[in-house]
Amino acid sequence: MFIEQAYKGKNDMWRFAITAGLSSGIFIINFIMFFFLTKEDLNNAYDLMKSMPKSLSLVINLLPFLFLLALLFTLVYFLHERNVLSLTTSRTKISIKKIFFSFSIIIAITLLSFAISYYFDNSNIIWNFHPIKFAVLLVISLLLFPFQIGFEEYLFRGYLMQQIGIIAKNRWFPLLLTSIIFGLFHSANPEVAEMGFGVMVFYIGTGLLLGIMTLMDESIELALGFHLGNNLMAALLVTSDFSALQTDAIFKYSGKIDPSDSLNEMIISMVITYPIILFILAKKYKWTNWKEKLSGKITFETNLNQEQK
Repeated sequence: MFIEQAYKGKNDMWRFAITAGLSSGIFIINFIMFFFLTKEDLNNAYDLMKSMPKSLSLVINLLPFLFLLALLFTLVYFLHERNVLSLTTSRTKISIKKIFFSFSIIIAITLLSFAISYYFDNSNIIWNFHPIKFAVLLVISLLLFPFQIGFEEYLFRGYLMQQIGIIAKNRWFPLLLTSIIFGLFHSANPEVAEMGFGVMVFYIGTGLLLGIMTLMDESIELALGFHLGNNLMAALLVTSDFSALQTDAIFKYSGKIDPSDSLNEMIISMVITYPIILFILAKKYKWTNWKEKLSGKITFETNLNQEQK
């Protein structure tokens, strides 16, 4: 079982406090700054990032995740005496096929949704393609986004899901808590300032989707693929002045944001698209016993029984 993989290592509270605190420090700092800085200070910070060349700004935003992911792996290995495999899956090896499958699903859905939306109303969509700039963007994205989404998934759906799970002794609490934390830690994104706190529903809902994938499949492989595909599409397909990352994407959205309309679109996406994705994955990987996997109890004995099998 995935959460029970944490029993393979040392789980003293001081180890958990050090690893969680150091690894999530960048999110905590952003969260604190968002609530204590004035709106003018935040706007100045956003304007500073926008004034930089887009590729440089992207590198500055993504490069720290390489070091944070390395830090997380190091802390788990030396403090908890566990390997990356136990943080990734309950099986004996990592499945690249699963990562690629969920990656393909979100890419296909995003492109189809954009094509339909563009066909019916493209009045606010501007052609923004510049071959050289896009080539640079593509290289940076392929090199650095895996570290960004890797860190977030290994931290939230991997480390925190497992450690909180063995503390709470159930599966539903870490699922909900990591989803909420995932959403809150994105509150400093410019989209929140532009659209309002209603957008947090989308972030938390996305965290919940990724958490369900993780618990049902007993690994973070599907979450890794989905998250990577989603972030790559956000960077490569359409950019806007209020995006968290300013990029030289193929298209640019030039319209003004109506917070209520944006929130409605996000809710529709969660209510319709997310269940479809879960349905496809459930059929593909023959998921069963949903209640137990999403809300069942966790004990050390459960892990021992799984090991014996």
